Amino acid sequence: MTETQRLIKKYPNRRLYDTRTSAYITLADIKELVLQHENFTVVDAKTGDDLTRAILLQIILEEESGGVPIFSSEVLSQMIRFYGNAMQSVLGQYLETNMKAFVDFQKKMQGNSNSSDLWSQFLNFQGPAMQTLMSTYMDQSQKMVQNMQSQIQTQARSIFQGMNFPQGGKG
Repeated sequence: MTETQRLIKKYPNRRLYDTRTSAYITLADIKELVLQHENFTVVDAKTGDDLTRAILLQIILEEESGGVPIFSSEVLSQMIRFYGNAMQSVLGQYLETNMKAFVDFQKKMQGNSNSSDLWSQFLNFQGPAMQTLMSTYMDQSQKMVQNMQSQIQTQARSIFQGMNFPQGGKG
């Protein structure tokens, strides 16, 4: 583990120990590390197992429980349905790629703003621009999904070469 990697140990009593500061911390403290773009790993103090994802999911659960959630029940249900499905890894890649694109867009927009007031004005008065942007984003997302479906069909056909599959709308 590199020196820049912050190590947090989770003990059986559910306490989290930051080895850099030699102090116990809370989930709120870990959330703050995330917001500050700190590089860290959470491990089980007894087994050494990596618990980083589990801790991040706990933080998301707390955030979703209070205030205004990001995910609707329908979206969460759809995500659950992808587990164990052949498309599970594809969905993960899709979400990760689109999240990176969204963050990049956000950084560009913030880089062009001198203050949060300008950002707010942009969001309030640039409705048509945002609609165009989101429309383009949705078109690109739809094309990505269609490409993935096409690739899966091609792979399935190559796996089951000896079988006859209906072509297009013919049946």
